[in-house]
Amino acid sequence: MGARRQGDYPKNLADFYRRFPDDAACFRYLVETRWPNGFRCPACGSDDARLMDAGRTWQCRGCRRQTSATAGTVLHRSKLPLTAWFTAAYLMTSLKPGISALQLQGQLGLTRFETAWFLLHKLRRAMVNPDRSRLSGTVEVDETWIGGKQAGLKGGRQRKGRKAIEVVVAVERREHSLGRLRLEIIRDDGSETLYDFIRRNVEPGSLIVSDAWQGYSGIEPEIYDHQSVSQAAQKRAGGSPSAVPGVDRVTSNLKTWLRGTHHGVGADHLDAYLDEFVFRFNRRYYPPALTDGVNWERHVPKRPRVKSLGNPDRTPSGARRT
Repeated sequence: MGARRQGDYPKNLADFYRRFPDDAACFRYLVETRWPNGFRCPACGSDDARLMDAGRTWQCRGCRRQTSATAGTVLHRSKLPLTAWFTAAYLMTSLKPGISALQLQGQLGLTRFETAWFLLHKLRRAMVNPDRSRLSGTVEVDETWIGGKQAGLKGGRQRKGRKAIEVVVAVERREHSLGRLRLEIIRDDGSETLYDFIRRNVEPGSLIVSDAWQGYSGIEPEIYDHQSVSQAAQKRAGGSPSAVPGVDRVTSNLKTWLRGTHHGVGADHLDAYLDEFVFRFNRRYYPPALTDGVNWERHVPKRPRVKSLGNPDRTPSGARRT
């Protein structure tokens, strides 16, 4: 069809609207993304099919199987026009700080705030590539708390009574910059939990750099090199005050982004916001790749649970209206 060219991205909003002026153009792009070699029936494999009157459904002429172009994607069963989805994806990925649900509601002219919030939430779920490669080389690992300051706590390791959520951070350390990033909510900072995260996210043979917390004692030396750095010893020696300066930079940017763009988020959906931050961070040197990096085929099977919106400044499931 010729609408989709690898590496060819809209340069600005005017270019975006020129390429995707209507649902038909968006549909062509979606079809070419899912079936780059042309549509084939998932039941019998035939390429002999016709588009039905609804415009988004193929019917195989051989087995009569009907296949929706949006089935199994984040757009599944959505009543919004494709132009709304594509515009949201472009604004979400092209703007450096991203876009909040309240801003998106205004830009798309949506009547309900919740519609904009659900749309962004589904796009966040589409930002994770299940086949992504693990981090490698020198990788800094540390934990941080997301949730603001809380009076009465003694030190960063106290868990009892703490309302914040603990997140583990791993980032590649390169010669003059930071590489790729992984973030994940953890239930505790014990050795079993931290090593499980490292195994799933860091390539064997890599060098793990951490502080001297005992939770990193479970790293197996035959699989990973491990450099444990005592921050207290570094300070006494007049060196860097941080064992993991790269992680510190990432967590500072993450918290600034959560407060600045979204004005804080609810605990129920923090993991989705972490997905977006990782997506944006890992593509920060290649802005055009942001839009193309959205995995339209990442299906979100369960609609996010909606709690009562008794407080008008809260979004579904407790996230703040932003």
